[in-house]
Amino acid sequence: MNGEALVRTTGLRVHFPLPPPGPLRSSPGAVRAVDGVDLEIRRGETLGLVGESGCGKSTLGSALVRLVEPTEGTIEFDGSDVTAMPRRELRALRRRTAMIFQDPFASLDPRRTVGETIAEPLAIHRLHRGRSRRRARVGELMELVGLAPDHRNRYPHEFSGGQRQRVGIARALAGEPDFVVCDEPIASLDVSVQAQVVNLLVRLQREMGLTYLFVSHDLAAVRQVADRVAVMYLGRVVEVGDGVAVGEMPGHPYTEALVSAVPVPVPERERSRERIVLQGDIPSPTHPPSGCRFRTRCPQVFEPCADHDPVLQSLGGRHGGPAEQSAACHLHGVTG
Repeated sequence: MNGEALVRTTGLRVHFPLPPPGPLRSSPGAVRAVDGVDLEIRRGETLGLVGESGCGKSTLGSALVRLVEPTEGTIEFDGSDVTAMPRRELRALRRRTAMIFQDPFASLDPRRTVGETIAEPLAIHRLHRGRSRRRARVGELMELVGLAPDHRNRYPHEFSGGQRQRVGIARALAGEPDFVVCDEPIASLDVSVQAQVVNLLVRLQREMGLTYLFVSHDLAAVRQVADRVAVMYLGRVVEVGDGVAVGEMPGHPYTEALVSAVPVPVPERERSRERIVLQGDIPSPTHPPSGCRFRTRCPQVFEPCADHDPVLQSLGGRHGGPAEQSAACHLHGVTG
């Protein structure tokens, strides 16, 4: 891994328009799923993206591979602005990106054999032409993810949840991508299977030089696999930094609450640790609070939080953490 950014977003917004509730309302508003995200993912790294359900993290991941269209802002992939790409160039980009979905059963066509499912990207991108060559490549991909090639003619319902997720991983790798969005890839799996899938993803990254965005609501799982962690709240990234630093020295009150929820494997410490319980629900993404979006639930809120929107800033020096760790919080004295 090096410091070169493979993926970078600037001011990225993804808004979903709402239908008008009645004839008297001309402006229906929108769900601000992603609402101004500046982020970079470095070549060869795993960036963990963590946050509560509904914070926009899956939408952000989908936007990076152009499964949903950005409303505003830019997405750069390997130095090229993909939001302005013509269709022909965008097709070439799609081969270099892939996505692993949360529900391996819902993401697989039940009418297709797993061999046909894995082979589909080969046909779309015109790779390994010829029936025998594609059949051989499908067998290689199945072996790569720990599946028996002679099971290629089985259907998704004949596999376990962990095996179906391996089929999804094989399909994602069929186009030989550089960048893979892993959208909660272990959330629907049994605990006993989760570690196997995580270890598989780590091994594939090492062997194939992949770059990952690993999306999860579980900070403990993210810290196991991520080189860096980005914390998302209500459409915004509120903290970014080294996985160890974010876990041990969180710079944002929301991150502190997430860290406090991670179980400690030492019984004495687990019984005595203090848990930060956030009050209230996440505000509506159609009408986020003014100023800091976390202020309605923050245990450390004070006057500037309602009027000024904080921006990401380095915590090096003042916070005692690494210079690359950043947080968007008025506790650190900079407003946008």
